[in-house]
Amino acid sequence: MRGKWAAGIEPRGFTWVYRGVLAVSERPGGSTPVHRRVRRDEELLWLKHQGFSRVVSILPVMQNLDAYLEHGLSASHYALRGGPHQRDVLEACYRDLARSMQNNVAVLLHSDDVSDRLLGVIAGYLVWSRRVETAPASIALVERLFRRSLGPDGRQIVMSLPDPSSDPA
Repeated sequence: MRGKWAAGIEPRGFTWVYRGVLAVSERPGGSTPVHRRVRRDEELLWLKHQGFSRVVSILPVMQNLDAYLEHGLSASHYALRGGPHQRDVLEACYRDLARSMQNNVAVLLHSDDVSDRLLGVIAGYLVWSRRVETAPASIALVERLFRRSLGPDGRQIVMSLPDPSSDPA
């Protein structure tokens, strides 16, 4: 592949949370009703060129695992469906993100789109990992970073954080 598309295309909604190690975007290839394989492959190519080696999904159902592996990206899936097990799922996701960041592995965290749920996971991670002291401060930081308000779904995730005494590493 040559020219303009040789390095792929940036995923929609792509935003660095920590430059070089943690970013979020919509699902590579687009959300479920508009998902396109060609676009997904171009976005995964772009991620590889940017130094990403890991994809973490919070979709209710894991999709595209084979595509991630074909592009040399490791992947994990944490289905956030609400309910009584959401804290356990969040904690497993947060531990995965912390481990990856500790090992300088660039990670893309995604959902179908850059939703309140995805932003709530990021805001919660910032508090859980002790990078930000309080939930309100984390929400304010995420709102500034993404230039939008965090709605009730995102705020509910921040308020359902795993036990703060658990070790984030």
